[in-house]
Amino acid sequence: MNISDLMTSGVEIIDPNTTTRDAAIRMRDEDLGALPVGENDRLVGMVTDRDIIARGVAAGLAPGNCTVREVMSEGVYYCFDDEDAQRAADVMAEHKVRRLPVLNRDKRLVGIVAIADLARAGITEHPVKEVSEPTQQERL
Repeated sequence: MNISDLMTSGVEIIDPNTTTRDAAIRMRDEDLGALPVGENDRLVGMVTDRDIIARGVAAGLAPGNCTVREVMSEGVYYCFDDEDAQRAADVMAEHKVRRLPVLNRDKRLVGIVAIADLARAGITEHPVKEVSEPTQQERL
């Protein structure tokens, strides 16, 4: 089964200069836990609700003045839409991420695949177990 069969398409990027308040409002309104961050037609990061809290709010940054760029995760892990779904599961498990941007071969964002998408397809044990294992830092 290809990732394109499982992913959510029609995903829109958020500009890295957007305030974290506006990103949080969008996440709330669209019931999202993460947003892909793009600049100049390229994916440059991901921002999660946890990024906003842990890197922004907890660090004392004002949500109306702090930008997505300041709290986003860089070094984005991704998969291609024509790859096998197991590839997404392996990447999620290896990097302990719950969502992956999906790119086409021109490296343009075409969707997002989440652990829930893999679970619905019956591809669950490996990524769910691995992603759910806390890292050493999370155990502290």
